[in-house]
Amino acid sequence: PLTADRAMFETNALVEEHAMCPEHVPQVFKFDKKNSAIFMEFLAPPSIILRYGLIDGVVYPHLADSMSSFLASTLFKSSLLNLPSAEYRKKLAFFADNSPMCELTEQVIFTDPYGAGFHNKWNAPHLDEDVADLRRDTAAKNAISDLKHKFCSQAQALLHGDLHTGSVMVTQSTVHVIDPEFAFYGPMGFDIGAFISNLFLAFFASEGHEACEGQREDHRQWLLKCIRDTWNQFENKFLRLWNDKQRDGGSSAYPDLLFGAEVADGAGAARICQETFMRQVFEDAMGFAGAKMVRRIVGVAHVQDLDRIEDPARRAGCERKALKFGKRLLIGRATLESIEEAVKEAVALRRGD
Repeated sequence: PLTADRAMFETNALVEEHAMCPEHVPQVFKFDKKNSAIFMEFLAPPSIILRYGLIDGVVYPHLADSMSSFLASTLFKSSLLNLPSAEYRKKLAFFADNSPMCELTEQVIFTDPYGAGFHNKWNAPHLDEDVADLRRDTAAKNAISDLKHKFCSQAQALLHGDLHTGSVMVTQSTVHVIDPEFAFYGPMGFDIGAFISNLFLAFFASEGHEACEGQREDHRQWLLKCIRDTWNQFENKFLRLWNDKQRDGGSSAYPDLLFGAEVADGAGAARICQETFMRQVFEDAMGFAGAKMVRRIVGVAHVQDLDRIEDPARRAGCERKALKFGKRLLIGRATLESIEEAVKEAVALRRGD
């Protein structure tokens, strides 16, 4: 059973994230530990949960810019790229006690979907064979085990921990990230992949909501643009923060002594470190995105983007494509050269090319 302490960790995560990115995280005013009650900024109507807007085919032109800012700010500023090592270790130690929520994630994302998990559910009988194929897929088991190890051992930054489109509230001019009760220090790619995976799920679900073929093609094109822009803008903003930090004396992870202006080819060495680092974050993000997609189709918790498609056979067609693409990201993440390549593969798979 989960403990009431998760409300305390959620409160602390909101406070930390608001300090790092105040424009996209609501302010906390008070936490009542006895009643596990959080008193926080009211996000007034017309704010709605992002997932509901996407199901209805709404376009939010500012979404990628806002989410990339949230991701870049929170992931960089809470990491060893920014914090002194002593402060980083204190934060890491505090959020490490949110272990029950991490253990739940380990079970429902990285374990149960690939075996006969008691709580698994899927669109039976339409996906029975797909589920059987997944359970005997050695490459998928190898890939998900590698990602589980990263999830448990790579404490790169403070993560939201459950950054799906149900944890984002939007209007046509605002974006706020809420509900970080799963917050912990983990691999940066986990949060990025979580958000991107939900945009891919919305993309594959869209044809199931069409009254006629092609009705939502414009919305699909916007979703794909949002996926590309989220990663590309995140990378640019993250590197901008990193470069500013290097010019300001470096960090515990990349000190001025090794990469400063007075060091022979210090800038060149820093650039290579950045390229290596960002490439790994990208691969991790794609892999975690795939893991998230798989679990939303054959695991315990699904997404309404797909579940609201009333005809089970029609829904299964969308789910099968999303599952196949999720496995592609999971297993083949290291072979993807760019976010553009991932998007092109999603388009080809949906069309049956």
